[in-house]
Amino acid sequence: MIREKDYPVEPWHVRETDLDLTAIAQSESVFALANGHIGLRGNLDEGDPHGLPGTYLNSFYEQRPLPYAEAGYGFPESGQTVVNVTNGKLIRLLVDDEPLDIRYGQLHSHERVLDLRAGTLFRTFEWSSPAGDTVRVRSTRLVSFTQRAIAAICYEVEPVNHTVRLIAQSELVANEQLPPRSADPRVAAALEAPLESEEFATARNGGLLIHRTKQSKLRMAAAMDHIVEYPNNGRVEVEAFEDWARTTVACVLKPGERLRIVKFVAYGWSSRRTRPALRDQVEAALTAARMSGWEGLLAEQRSYLDEFWDAADVRIEGDDQVQQAVRFGMFHVLQAGARVEDRPVAAKGLTGPGYDGHVFWDSEMYVLPTLTYIKPETVEEPLKWRHSTLWLAKERAATLALQGAAFPWRTIRGQECSGYWPAGTAAFHIGADIADAVRRYVNATGDVQFERDFGLELLVETARMWQSLGHTDRHGVFHLDGLTGPDEYTAVADDNLYTNLMAQRNLRSAAKACERHPDKATELGVRDDEVAAWCTSAEAMKIPYDEELGVHPQVAGFTRYQEWDFENTPDDKYPLFLHYPYFDLYRKQVLKQADVVLAMHWRGDAFTPEEKARNFAYYEPRTVRDSSLSSCTQAVIAAEVGHMDLAYAYLAEAALMDLHDLHNNTREGLHIAALAGTWLALVAGFGGFRDHDDVPLFAPRLPTGITRMDFSLLWRGKRLRVDVRPDEVEYSLRNGDAGTELELRHHGETVRVSCEQAVTVAIPPLADPGPAPRQPRGREPVPRPKTPAA
Repeated sequence: MIREKDYPVEPWHVRETDLDLTAIAQSESVFALANGHIGLRGNLDEGDPHGLPGTYLNSFYEQRPLPYAEAGYGFPESGQTVVNVTNGKLIRLLVDDEPLDIRYGQLHSHERVLDLRAGTLFRTFEWSSPAGDTVRVRSTRLVSFTQRAIAAICYEVEPVNHTVRLIAQSELVANEQLPPRSADPRVAAALEAPLESEEFATARNGGLLIHRTKQSKLRMAAAMDHIVEYPNNGRVEVEAFEDWARTTVACVLKPGERLRIVKFVAYGWSSRRTRPALRDQVEAALTAARMSGWEGLLAEQRSYLDEFWDAADVRIEGDDQVQQAVRFGMFHVLQAGARVEDRPVAAKGLTGPGYDGHVFWDSEMYVLPTLTYIKPETVEEPLKWRHSTLWLAKERAATLALQGAAFPWRTIRGQECSGYWPAGTAAFHIGADIADAVRRYVNATGDVQFERDFGLELLVETARMWQSLGHTDRHGVFHLDGLTGPDEYTAVADDNLYTNLMAQRNLRSAAKACERHPDKATELGVRDDEVAAWCTSAEAMKIPYDEELGVHPQVAGFTRYQEWDFENTPDDKYPLFLHYPYFDLYRKQVLKQADVVLAMHWRGDAFTPEEKARNFAYYEPRTVRDSSLSSCTQAVIAAEVGHMDLAYAYLAEAALMDLHDLHNNTREGLHIAALAGTWLALVAGFGGFRDHDDVPLFAPRLPTGITRMDFSLLWRGKRLRVDVRPDEVEYSLRNGDAGTELELRHHGETVRVSCEQAVTVAIPPLADPGPAPRQPRGREPVPRPKTPAA
């Protein structure tokens, strides 16, 4: 666990005041820097000690075998794993021939600061070698948001007590030795030293390495250059070999003198471009970085983030800890999606190798919804990537004897990479999730051209999949049988409520989009009778409901399943899937994560307020939150049905997921969807924001521990500010010409906001929601203070 005291509560920084080697892997994830294209784990500059080295390029992967004890028709034959690419972070330092290693000699002080406004990782420490020579080191690292291919480090060394001879070795290193990633020797062999050298060279004060993966045949280039400053009597040497390049700086410094190295690193990769093209690309990126210079890169980074925070910041009064955690989360969501450019947002972003670097459905249902309303240009790119993989999804559908497109549950390139078909192949809801991300983006931005060029085909092919996957029974009811919904503890079941409701919206959205773009629909081979069939199936969709209990079963018959014995489940047996067979989980009333509750968020238009309250009360005692995706969703609906203190506790759990390592796996990378879900918990939960139709809906209400919250979101090019206080809320427009108006609904009442005049309206009193629902024994969220922090 990461100890709370290691991260003092500050509004715009995450500060580590001492170095805990037992939690170094977790801190490497927390201090990771990325821009959606490049990702650098927060490893120490000198490389050792480390928890898990990591440098990643979005979608750069190696193929590996998917071993099966018993193979079956349609099982994926190979997997994909993100590759730890050439490491450009390394700057090793020798002090009078003694390697700087904080495990030896004496470390007097050590501090790292992730600056959420500057977009930098700052490190300062003072160290004495075993011989007694003391140096003070400062380094600042960034991954540029404005220059996509560039990372940079400013590294400074000063002697403290004696004149010393310093040797700094700045390196590019490929095929670093990593901890084993799999116990299966076939998988381990495929991932060991996955990069083959194609070219290496020296240039100026730096070097170049070009490699290619052995199996996936992806080519990457990494190049570095340096600006070196020292008083005099120094020397710079450069050398390069197949898997490493090194720039060595030697100098003698007296106390008060300083060695300063600015290191620029450029990365590029492609499955198609030639070696000369990649070589030229990274060299051009280095030229642009040198032209900007270190100070210029810092200024560009700050300007980019000033604009981002002006749109994305959710300001909270009353809970400084949650305020810090929310900003930390939004910063990492931005880092995951800012410059993806026709590539996806992985579950861990570019912060670690967890989940093999795969993309899941939570990108479309947690990350993209958040970015849609604060930085919509970052949403268009991952959706274009999904469109680019349509041909693979169509191939997969054909293999499964379906029409349309069957998108993978987990992937990097677009092929299904899950070897466990009940959670993978059967989780068809990914198709509706992608369709809903398309609908949401177009609805929020009004980007009709995107809908025509990309979105329509995604909607059509997923609708075709649902139409061929489902069937109409003798009573005229449309069913989707044998599927797995978001909750992985209930698999291969009939009529999953979430899947059916999302598929229903998918079918209707496809039909409406075809009406808006009839010529394009004709090009896609859409016929009138096909659209009519979609509409009929949507209307006839089975929506499971238990009349006796007055709740919606998660799947058909769920409410008659045997109850899980939570009272006799030891605390150390969570998460359940690591300690109990899936067979036992699948046939009992136990949920890994919110499922019906998730449906009530994204398809809230399909439920009455009374149904929401009963459903929430029913599923709370059965949801164990073994998934990081659950707490934010439970926060949204807990707030909607009036359990504000419970919503507040779930908000904090989502926000602190990685800062406090609540799931004990932050070492493998951050939970990007959960961090995005923190924004949803605030804006959709306490702000009551919904986007079911053409008018944004709000129903704001604060818990007692938060005295004020304000946020902004974009709707059809208009930036709306929502300032929530305990008894009233102010709506205002932050852009637009005179006369610009926006219509919204506040707790069901129509409100019109103009650029000239903000509108302040009262928040209606909270009706008594009844007793707060209980959770499974030992799985209760930690309550938040009911009074604002002093």
